[in-house]
Amino acid sequence: MSGPLPGHVVVVGASLAGLRAVTTARENGYTGHITLVGEESHLPYDRPPLSKEYLADGPLTTAHHLPDADTLADDLDVDVRTGTRATGIALDEHVLTLLEGEIQYDAALIATGVRARTLPGSDHLEGVHTLRSLDDAASVRAGLDAGARTVVIGAGFIGAEVASAARRRGLPATILEMQNAPLVRAVGSTAGTALAALHSRNGADLRCGVTVEALLGDRRVEAVRLGDGTEIAADLVVVGIGADPATEWLTSSGLGLDNGVVCDSTLHAGHDVWAAGDVAQWTNRLFDRRMRLEHWTNAGEQAAHAMVNLLDPPRATEYHHVPYFWSDWYGQRIQFAGLPIGEPVVVSGHWGGDAFVALYRECDRLIGALALNRRGDIMKYRALLARGADWNAALDLASRRNASAPIPA
Repeated sequence: MSGPLPGHVVVVGASLAGLRAVTTARENGYTGHITLVGEESHLPYDRPPLSKEYLADGPLTTAHHLPDADTLADDLDVDVRTGTRATGIALDEHVLTLLEGEIQYDAALIATGVRARTLPGSDHLEGVHTLRSLDDAASVRAGLDAGARTVVIGAGFIGAEVASAARRRGLPATILEMQNAPLVRAVGSTAGTALAALHSRNGADLRCGVTVEALLGDRRVEAVRLGDGTEIAADLVVVGIGADPATEWLTSSGLGLDNGVVCDSTLHAGHDVWAAGDVAQWTNRLFDRRMRLEHWTNAGEQAAHAMVNLLDPPRATEYHHVPYFWSDWYGQRIQFAGLPIGEPVVVSGHWGGDAFVALYRECDRLIGALALNRRGDIMKYRALLARGADWNAALDLASRRNASAPIPA
């Protein structure tokens, strides 16, 4: 370390990013006081399994458990405050305000993540859920276990995983999407249309270009009414229409807020405050773009990087990251690395097949890669993206992969 260390570090947000931040501090020899503040009553847990293993039929999984979470207080000497919501921060005074009480800090790391969007006017209906928290997952699983007729609003990755869990139980599942193709922002319309075929192959009813007019029922949801008047019977409605950065508590703080907490390329938000995870918007010099990512891989890597910089600001380094995410539908693995810019080109397999790789190009640069059931390929393309490889290098890799691991016709 090149300067005096902060005596007290507070981390706001007790999910993966928050946990990774505090463990990184201890791994780097920081012996000062650490406070971890979390709004939920649970200790930090892993979110991706909530829409995957947790919803699966059979015994309840523990895949969402994070092994370091149980030892935070004893082994890592962290003051863990769960069930505690941050309501504001005074930057000049270095004071974090909680719903009950205040915390004086020397440096702060914000990792409050995002809040799932809800449908207005649906709060009074039982059986209507988002899927963001462990409690949400427990409610959705209970509905599936009870044999619910399931309607998913929004054909994103989480919604697709819920539909997959329903179909694997043999339950009817309908997916409603306002766009003409699913996943347009995530992978583009061409690739989204290709992936949508997985739903029809597995008996899910995907309806694109539709709007939801109302949820019907007195106490409990009974149906979903569409804009054209069609009514779809439902016992369980899962709303997957995106999420917003959890920054409402920072509105009057003086921090820059614009689709998240605005940071520089080192994840510094100013005033001895840093940010990481879903809530952080930063300049990713690797792609020369400002980004805010809601990806598991980014949350962990970014939180570790932010904490190292927080502990030694004079030696802070830029955070470079190749976006990466995955999703499991109907036993199939979808993976994406990079950015979905331009029209994708299939370089292995074909769009309608059980396995393929498609690449995205920006000028002469490889900018993104999408894979269906090609787990051995995607990280190789991600490595090319990290090096800023050109298009010819990507095609050369595709040729070599097709020769060593061909896709059956």
